[in-house]
Amino acid sequence: MKENWETIINHALGSEGGYVNDPVDPGGETNWGISKRAYPKVNIKTLTKQQAIDIYKKDYWNVIKGDELPSGVDLVVFDAAINSGNKQSVKWLQRSVGVTDDGVMGPATLTAVKKADPQGVVNKTTQQRLQFMKSLDTWYRYSRGWTIRIVGLQVTAKGMIK
Repeated sequence: MKENWETIINHALGSEGGYVNDPVDPGGETNWGISKRAYPKVNIKTLTKQQAIDIYKKDYWNVIKGDELPSGVDLVVFDAAINSGNKQSVKWLQRSVGVTDDGVMGPATLTAVKKADPQGVVNKTTQQRLQFMKSLDTWYRYSRGWTIRIVGLQVTAKGMIK
């Protein structure tokens, strides 16, 4: 929902933190969760918090149509988009509401999401995400942090559902 943007971006920035250059991370150099892999022309080391917010708003929130998603669902879909891309995040959402999983946030997906039980959507979407994460080669290194993050999202999203 539109009114959730500030809460959600602050949650994301708190999860992502500042500058990191972990050689095991396939995203490479990151700052505020923005990766060199995704933004090769951006100077990641000097990326400001506001620049990261602008990228998140334009390239993630707007693409997943965060303003139109129900409270709680918006948080889960946005956070998954940050880590796994918009298309994959939307596919998990689409599978959770039983529509074609083409990765595009279109009218059929939005209608199905609005008709569905938000807590059920949050649970199904985060479960799919966690299963995906477990299949990654880097699971051994990041499993604890990823699990804490996803479980924390479920709890936070539950508190947001109206």
